[in-house]
Formats: sequence, C-alpha cells, structure tokens
Amino acid sequence: MSAAPLRARNVAAAVAGNALEFYDFVTYAAFALQIGRVFFPAHSAYTSLMLSLATFGTGFAMRPVGGIVIGRMADRVGRRPAMMFALTLMGIGMLVVTVVPSYAAIGLAAPVLVVLARMAQGFALGGQVGSSTAFLLEAAPPERRGLYTAWQAASQFIAILVGSMVGLLVSGFMTPAGVQAYGWRIAFALGVAAFPVGIWLLRGIPETLHTAAGGTSAVDGKSDWDLWLANRRVIVLGLVTLASATIFTYLTNYTTTFAQNALHMNERIAFSAQVVVALCAIPAGLFGGWLSDRVGRWPVMVWPRVAYIVVAWPMYAWIVSSRSPTVLLAAIGVLTVLGAVSFGPFAAALTESLPGRIRGSGFGTIYSSSIALFGGTAQLIATWLNHVTGNPLAFVWYLIASGVVGAVATAMMAETAPARAAEPAESAQPNSVTSRAAAPGGAQGVVTR
Repeated sequence: MSAAPLRARNVAAAVAGNALEFYDFVTYAAFALQIGRVFFPAHSAYTSLMLSLATFGTGFAMRPVGGIVIGRMADRVGRRPAMMFALTLMGIGMLVVTVVPSYAAIGLAAPVLVVLARMAQGFALGGQVGSSTAFLLEAAPPERRGLYTAWQAASQFIAILVGSMVGLLVSGFMTPAGVQAYGWRIAFALGVAAFPVGIWLLRGIPETLHTAAGGTSAVDGKSDWDLWLANRRVIVLGLVTLASATIFTYLTNYTTTFAQNALHMNERIAFSAQVVVALCAIPAGLFGGWLSDRVGRWPVMVWPRVAYIVVAWPMYAWIVSSRSPTVLLAAIGVLTVLGAVSFGPFAAALTESLPGRIRGSGFGTIYSSSIALFGGTAQLIATWLNHVTGNPLAFVWYLIASGVVGAVATAMMAETAPARAAEPAESAQPNSVTSRAAAPGGAQGVVTR
C-alpha cells in the first residue's frame, strides 16, 4: 500500500503543528527576563534570570519521554493521532502559562504551576517532532524527501519569526513596565488562540502509517529493541550531530537575551536579531534540503558546518567589539545561513536511515534526547560562562567546540539520498515510501555499511 500523495495542505498541517509547538518555546526564551521577574523574584537579576532559564530547561527533560511514548503511538496507532494528541497537550500547557497568576499574587504555587506546564509542553513537543518528520518523509516522493522534511526544521524558524515579530510589536507599542506586567502574556495568548487552527488542519491530513510499511508487522521477526540495536551506529551519530545542532539553534535563539543582558541593547534591536535569524534560516534550510536531493545529503550537511566553525569566532568578536545593531544583524545572518543550510537535509538523512516500525519513536527520541541534554542547558551554560568570566565572548568557545564534534559525527554518516545511494526497491516505485520501509531491516543496508 502506498502513502497518499502529499498536497500543499498536508505539508502546511504538519508544519503548522510543529511551528505552533516551537512558538511557545521561542516566546518563553524571548521573554525569559520578564518571566523570571514575575514567577522567580530574587535578590539579583542574574539569579532571577537563571531560575527562569532553568524552568525553560525543565521542558527539555520531558522531551525524551514524549519522544518514546508519543513516538510509539505514532508507530503503532498512526502519525495523525499522535500529532493531534501532542498539539492538544501543548495548547493546554501554553494556556496555563498564559493565565497563571504571579508569585506576588499566589506565592509558591505560581512557579510550581509554570514548571508543571513546561514539563507537559516538553513531553508534547518530544512526540510531535518524530511524528511530523515521519509523516513528511513517508508522504513525500523519494526524490524530494530532502526538501519536504526540511520543512520540519523550517517550521522551527517560522516559529522564531512569528515569535520575534510579536515580541517586536509588544515591545514597540508598550512601555517596559507594560511588557513586564502583561505584555509577555499577550504574546503567549496569541499562540493559544492559534492552536484550534492547527488541530483543524491536522484533521484533514492522510494517514501514512501502514502495516506494509512496518507499522505493526514484524521485520524478519525482530523486536523493536532488536531494530534499535541493529541501527545503533546511526542512532549514536544522530545523537551527537543533533547535540551540536541544538546548541547552535538555542544559542542563536539566545541572541535576544545576549543582546540585552551582555551588550545592553534595547529590546527592539534584540528582537530584530531574531527576525533576521528566521528570515535567513527558513530559505537556507529549505535550500539545503532541496540541494541534498540533487547532490546528496553528506556534502550539504558537512561543508557548511566546517565553514561555520571557521567564521564563528570572528563574527561574534565583531559583534562584541562594535556593539553596533547593524553588525549584530549582519553577522548573525551569515552564521544562520551556514548553520541552516547544513541542518536542512539532516531530518531526511536520519529518518531515511531508520526502519518504518521505529521511525516516529526513533527520530523523536534521538532528537529529544539530544535537545534535553544540550538544548535545555545551552542558554544556562552561556549565561553562566559569561557571568563567571566577565567576557561576553566566553560562550562562543562552547559553540565552536560543539560544532567540531558535530561536524565529525556528521562526516561519519552514510549517504542516504536516492540520488546518490543505491535503492533499487524505490527506483522501481518512485512514488511509494512503503517499499523501502517494508524491506527487511528498513534502511540498515544503507546505514551500517
């Protein structure tokens, strides 16, 4: 049985659900200073910010659990119900953060409720990523998987773009006191209002999970655990590569806090940097996915990463030495393009490498585990490094070190693009994703050589 043809609305549904879930995380990061003062009052601004960022990190701790639980639901029940469940849970969590009273109003109950909401949101997002990526891969023609699955990463930057524009509007039309009092709640409320639209879009998508694609059938009699062990090499490489990628992503998102806290720029300049990041990353990531369909995943993933490592320090040094808004926007734009081009093909490369029966849970768990360990701590480590050293460039060494490790892991990954890898089963059925998934061992013949 072949997967249903992928239509524009189907892509929009998967992208919208993913973007809505990431919008919450982006908005929280953008207003971390204000949220810290509302829910985590402390004797110093640094302590308040660190408590706020630590709460931001609690959502990451639940992502691997969501990747396993909701991902398994996607691999057993279906991609569509898994995405709908994850999106609904995320909407509820975001609503709680929007309406919960401040610490001054209800005391310790306020931060406790926020932490619980963040945990629920992390659980939901961990499951959403694997389910939506599996859906995009399975519904896309093999020769266009790179482009279509690149929308998974693009959706994250769409969330950054929308969240940053909302931040610009809120900070532009309100006083700092107003932003502190209720402006950040407006940004969250706008996201809550959009969740019913996401649910409506998801109701109309086709189901791409089929028994023939490895949804519930055995693969040579192997258990799920056997499949995980058989694909352990690509799983480890995926974990390391995504660890590096998530440090890049969340330290790029950290630009808003960094510009305000370390460079003492106003809120509008900080949010403008986030807008530039999104405007550069969306087309660059999609271009990387499109290019990988033609020349292969490996060169597109590796060489832009190498270029990024080379120019990262000079670019950030330029930002700090000039303290110019124009330089900030230009340098961040260059770094974002290099990072996004290399990350664009990765969703396809990793998902293609996993058998269909563990595709949703596998990608979701790998992705979420890396982000839980490194994404949730990236901004904490950056803030701590800058604080203890007194050097606003201290966090860049962490960024570069992670980039080197990630580039090595990426270079060790096998080529999976149909244009470069031998896939006779797929070439016989160019519009079906099920023939490969149903084959014994899924993509093991590609990833373990």
